[in-house]
Amino acid sequence: MCAHTPPCPTAEAPDREAARPRAQRPEQGWSLLCNGVLLFEDTGELLPDGRIVAPHRSLNLARAAA
Repeated sequence: MCAHTPPCPTAEAPDREAARPRAQRPEQGWSLLCNGVLLFEDTGELLPDGRIVAPHRSLNLARAAA
């Protein structure tokens, strides 16, 4: 899927969030990454195979934002 050099991490890689954005809708709170991952602003993810990754924002960042 990725045509970048070096290629973006795959959707299964632990660093999948490092992939480049292909489409962004900040007003809706999501970005589609080059590896097919749909990344939400709350750090939740929807993987290309339909699996859901629950938000994993650190507690320190969540408290600072509040």
